[in-house]
Amino acid sequence: MDSPTASTTEGSTARIVTSRSSVIESIRGCGLSGLRVNKEDLKKKLSMPKYLRHAIRDSINSKDVNATADRYREGNSAGREEAPEGPMVVFVNSRSGGRHGPELKERLQQLMGEEQVFDLSEVRPNEFVAYGLGCLEKLAGLGDFCAKDTRDKLRILVAGGDGTVGWVLGSLTELHRQGREPVPPVAVIPLGTGNDLSRSFGWGGSFPFAWKSAVKRSLLRAITGPVCRLDSWHLLMAMPRGEVVDPPHSLKSTDDCSLDQGLRIEGELPEKMNCYEGVFYNYFSIGMDAQVAYGFHHLRNEKPYLAQGPISNKLIYSGYTCTQGWFLTPCISDPSLRGLKNIIRMHVKKVNCSEWEQIPVPKSVRAIVALNLHSYASGRNPWGSPKPEYLEKFKL
Repeated sequence: MDSPTASTTEGSTARIVTSRSSVIESIRGCGLSGLRVNKEDLKKKLSMPKYLRHAIRDSINSKDVNATADRYREGNSAGREEAPEGPMVVFVNSRSGGRHGPELKERLQQLMGEEQVFDLSEVRPNEFVAYGLGCLEKLAGLGDFCAKDTRDKLRILVAGGDGTVGWVLGSLTELHRQGREPVPPVAVIPLGTGNDLSRSFGWGGSFPFAWKSAVKRSLLRAITGPVCRLDSWHLLMAMPRGEVVDPPHSLKSTDDCSLDQGLRIEGELPEKMNCYEGVFYNYFSIGMDAQVAYGFHHLRNEKPYLAQGPISNKLIYSGYTCTQGWFLTPCISDPSLRGLKNIIRMHVKKVNCSEWEQIPVPKSVRAIVALNLHSYASGRNPWGSPKPEYLEKFKL
């Protein structure tokens, strides 16, 4: 069996801040008469005490939680410092949102302090989880009530696309595994192309034109909005060793390559395989749409000047869609490549069932998508609006 194998299982849940508003608020938010947010009041609600901001920064830079916590343990010895109403940390993908990424980062630093805003090209989410949150937890363990309150109230805002949000959520799942509760909920400023996760939780599908005022409203909603839960799915993927692959941030190399013993596979697995595991929140796809996304990802890394914003990105996606086969494959490629029927075998194990069931793949199928949201491919709803009697057939 020379092709890759992949399996998915349901994991834990992520915590997402929703931004639901009334129709009137939405209309006002699009115009000049949107909700006015006082800059100084907002900064007071968001900004952590100076000694905590510096402790988090130094802990991440030095990658030494214990030494940093010992150095700052007297920062609130008098007990005068209090945690803000809505302490927040922001991750900005400066490569998203066209030319607005760096400007947005600077604006956010003005509103809440430089040490609370991280550029993902400089600080990775897993580093913040290990050292930034670790420092707050260490100080809390030493009796710092301000640090404890800040840790408990903390929320995270991600300015980027769905891939960036998934990267941060995936890093936060480590807190579940390590028993480091609570897990901070995540809010979104949509800077990507599709922004399906952002759409699903009321944060919108695009970066607003009047973004400077919209940023303040987004920050306010991020600290006051209700928290919902989102399913996460664990993915294990294996492929023959020697295959060249550039996995996304959500997939990490692993030595555990064991498949369910009850799953019967045609042929024999290679003796040596490369294995990857990770978590996905939006959707996991095999086929032409995945090939298009993979091609776009590489083009953006190699030629970032071409991906200047959502409109240019969608034009590039459209070009890839044509060349990767939605229209041209039946004309220019081997007939065996027209669909997935000849290259994939799909098995599912239903709830409360011990046996794997093979699902036949029709020859016309170009892609298989495991979808976790009501939004796909930049706002499309593949579920539609099925009638209740139709849904009744699929109840388990």
